[in-house]
Amino acid sequence: MQNVINSVKGTALGVAEYLTPVLKESKFKETGVVTPQEFIIAGDHLVHTCPTWEWASGDDSKTKSYLPKSKQYLITRNVPCLRRCKQIENCEVQENIVEAEDGNEGWVETVHLDSSLSPTSENVSHIPHMEKKLSQNQSNQISGHSESENINIVNLNNTSDDDDEDEGDAIDMDKFVESGMLEDDSAVIYPAKSAQKYESCSPSEEILKTRTYDLHITYDKFYQTPRLWLYGYNENRMPLSVEEMYEDVSQDYAKKTVTMESHPHIPGPPMASIHPCKHAEIMKKLIQTVTEGGRDLGVHLYLIIFLKFVQSVIPTIDYDYTQNINL
Repeated sequence: MQNVINSVKGTALGVAEYLTPVLKESKFKETGVVTPQEFIIAGDHLVHTCPTWEWASGDDSKTKSYLPKSKQYLITRNVPCLRRCKQIENCEVQENIVEAEDGNEGWVETVHLDSSLSPTSENVSHIPHMEKKLSQNQSNQISGHSESENINIVNLNNTSDDDDEDEGDAIDMDKFVESGMLEDDSAVIYPAKSAQKYESCSPSEEILKTRTYDLHITYDKFYQTPRLWLYGYNENRMPLSVEEMYEDVSQDYAKKTVTMESHPHIPGPPMASIHPCKHAEIMKKLIQTVTEGGRDLGVHLYLIIFLKFVQSVIPTIDYDYTQNINL
């Protein structure tokens, strides 16, 4: 039922956007909206600041006359998504203040602390010998020692896994240095039994595979704000289904704020999109807060700030590399 409602709303908004005149007078500070020209200014700043983003022209049949042909929308590709949103719902959250370079107020960086849900531990069964290594690392961290401080060199010919006392004498380090093994960065030493297990594994089993997303930012003429679009791929670079993409969206927003709609610049299947109806209101509040603090928020920073406040909708898609940018 919700999908039917979203479809009707999408059609109505498409007609409304077509009839809405292009905004030409700046109302950024008063209302939080931007003109197409201000969208270009903010997009150029984002591309300059974060080279992972770039301008795209889109399909010729869908070109918007109020935007330059070569700057119809912004895109970043192959953004990693290591976990599903449901995996972080019950995590303990820690908020760290990321200070700006000039010492002014910075951003709040949210960190999920449940290590049992980390991408490495989820896939540990697929990586040879990582389970034991992770266990050792966790013990080292608890005891306050680094891994390098806890290296034990044992008799490589020993095949007993039962008793540490039977490991034999330590290797003569002088001979070990003379052999050149400490000077060869590519040298990896395994006990005989572990080496045999490692050799039986294919290289593909050692690679941590994950979902990826292509993210697009378009200009919405009706709401006069940027709009974010997402299209996901699985570990084999095959497109995700609609339900799979909803797994990577906060469930408070799935099928409500985030819906599947047709992209305004390229043909193809529907893409997940964060509805822009609240974007101007949020931006207006941010502008007021900055102004009350005695500073001025330039329109060129719009997209950088925009990407930060939509992160709460898609918290597991790691696209934001602007935390330490001086605002």
